[in-house]
Amino acid sequence: MGPGLIIFLVSLAVVIVVFIATNIHIVPQAHAFIVERLGAYYATWNTGLHFKIPFIDRVAKKVSLMEKVADFEPQAVITKDNVKMQIDTVVFFQITDCKLYTYGVENPMAAIENLTATTLRNIIGELELDSTLTSRDIINTKMRSILDEATDPWGIKVNRVELKNIMPPREIQDAMEKQMKAERERREQILRAEGEKNSTILVAEGKKQAMILDAEAQKQKQILLAEAEKESRIRKAEGEATAILDVQTATAEGIKKLNESSPTDAIIAIKSLEAFAKAADGKATKIIIPSNIQSLAGLATSVTELVKTETPKAE
Repeated sequence: MGPGLIIFLVSLAVVIVVFIATNIHIVPQAHAFIVERLGAYYATWNTGLHFKIPFIDRVAKKVSLMEKVADFEPQAVITKDNVKMQIDTVVFFQITDCKLYTYGVENPMAAIENLTATTLRNIIGELELDSTLTSRDIINTKMRSILDEATDPWGIKVNRVELKNIMPPREIQDAMEKQMKAERERREQILRAEGEKNSTILVAEGKKQAMILDAEAQKQKQILLAEAEKESRIRKAEGEATAILDVQTATAEGIKKLNESSPTDAIIAIKSLEAFAKAADGKATKIIIPSNIQSLAGLATSVTELVKTETPKAE
């Protein structure tokens, strides 16, 4: 075997190895290959090792199965009340059918962008400016539902749609800022008025409670004074009763001792005269004395004079 033949065989072997290597394909994770045979769809290769027939089979498209994010340029829309604004949208989608994705639409991304723009214009055209600014969740839900249904024949699943930014015209923004400022001032005035109202109510409640407490104190004071006066009267009455009882007791004791001493008629007559003297008390202008006592008046006078005449002698 000559050197030329050896070189030929080695070259042939290298060509065969390279040829075989170029027709062996390894599909990575979360990817798929669309294979055509003689120009027609043949198979979808999933993750793993695959071999294609040279000059007959070809990999038409490599598809990523991971979720994708499409951030489109802001779209010009007009609201129901004729306000023109720019809305920036973000679409999250995933390829679920590689064959439909490859052969369903010529340019899937351009199709999704245009479909998003037209859908957004239709939805915003039914809403006024205020509703547009406050109904993002509703708009997102409607757009996701419409886009998902429209892209299903393309093998695309729309998972989520978000309004990234809503940009009204400058004059509308200025008007909104003034409106927000006026609203904040109005709320501030309401809060201040409510505060003053509550303060007035609290002050009035305080005065009311003070008047109630003062009235209750006056009532308690009157009750205590009445009870004290009642107690004083009771004590005074008890003292007078005790004094009367003491006088009656003393009188009874005097009578008892007088009876025990067996008084004579003269002594009884003198006691009677003393009683009449106390009865007169220096105020009576006329006193009627019984006849039996009148006869003793002279005797009492004589006894009194006798006592007066004997008194110097005793000195």
